[in-house]
Amino acid sequence: MSRFTLPRDIYYGKGSIDELKNLKGKKAIVVVGGGSMKRFGFLDKVVNNLHEAGIETMLFEGVEPDPSVETVMKGAKAMQEFQPDWIVSIGGGSPLDAAKALWAFYEYPDTKFEDLITPFGFPTLRQKAKFLAIPSTSGTATEVTAFSVITDYHKGIKYPLADFNITPDVAIVDPDLAETMPPKLTAHTGMDALTHAIEAYVSTLNSPFTDPLALKAISMVFEYLPDSYNGNMAAREQMHYAQCLAGMAFSNALLGIVHSMAHKTGAAYSTGHIPHGCANAIYLPYVIQYNAKDATAKKRYAAIAKSVGLAGNTDDELVAALCAKIDDYNVKLNIPKTLKDFGINEAEFLEKLPEVAANAVGDACTGSNPRSITPAQMEQLLKATYYGTKVDF
Repeated sequence: MSRFTLPRDIYYGKGSIDELKNLKGKKAIVVVGGGSMKRFGFLDKVVNNLHEAGIETMLFEGVEPDPSVETVMKGAKAMQEFQPDWIVSIGGGSPLDAAKALWAFYEYPDTKFEDLITPFGFPTLRQKAKFLAIPSTSGTATEVTAFSVITDYHKGIKYPLADFNITPDVAIVDPDLAETMPPKLTAHTGMDALTHAIEAYVSTLNSPFTDPLALKAISMVFEYLPDSYNGNMAAREQMHYAQCLAGMAFSNALLGIVHSMAHKTGAAYSTGHIPHGCANAIYLPYVIQYNAKDATAKKRYAAIAKSVGLAGNTDDELVAALCAKIDDYNVKLNIPKTLKDFGINEAEFLEKLPEVAANAVGDACTGSNPRSITPAQMEQLLKATYYGTKVDF
């Protein structure tokens, strides 16, 4: 038996944030990030709409990019004291991811972080609260997914948490919020969305439920991302919906080793944090080359290429055209082609390579990748992404 899970309600369109006025409840904790939502007036809008609904609010502010275990524990403590029946989170992927994790610790205070790392091992949620998510970036799609990524900075590892329990109850996908994204964030989150859709389509868990969502998301990203990056707000709105469709696909079909690599390299190097979407964009063409050695994966990559009108007489030509298209978009979006170009120090990269490769192979996303991979192969693949060499193994 398989399962397909989405939020019960998704409200979308400009101004849909006002749907909060109709929420039924007593108390809501509002989880938010660094300040852009406050600066642009959206946090006030959330609080005012909740007050209009007769709901008492408390703010939990300052969730950092790539939220830490410590932040999650701090938020859970605040919730223990306030006892909300709604968790409302607004912002990028980080506050929404943090809110999902602190939800578990609020309802089960004795749970340890280690207990949640096991995929689909969460305790049953909604004993005390429901969850409403409002994304401001067009990439992570955490408003419709069963995933959250929390970083243990002491170990330098990002942990993807996975459980249908943490799929939000309600998502509000209001493109007004996405209009505030700066160009670099628009580029990174857009390529994150493309990676979600492509990995979901070739995943070993792809299905007739997820395929149409993935293909539509891919075609929308290719159509709208460059214009969105260049400030076209009609295109920005379409990207906000495209990333949500990609999220519905990958939440149910899961992902692959592009994400395994991004999770385990993002916080690994002292020369600088690699933003998640940027890492995905760099790794995606190399991983396609690696996975396309598997006959079934090759056919599905070729189907993607055909669906967006790329030319090629054979599957190999179509796969090459897809990689070339992604390379072209990375150039348009000012995304480096290699980890070396990104600025990762070579000596440190090589020193940490065996450990990073082993961690990536052990990542929760590796299991649904269409081609299996060993730590030795992962080392080779990471080297290819560092030096920009062709993947022929």
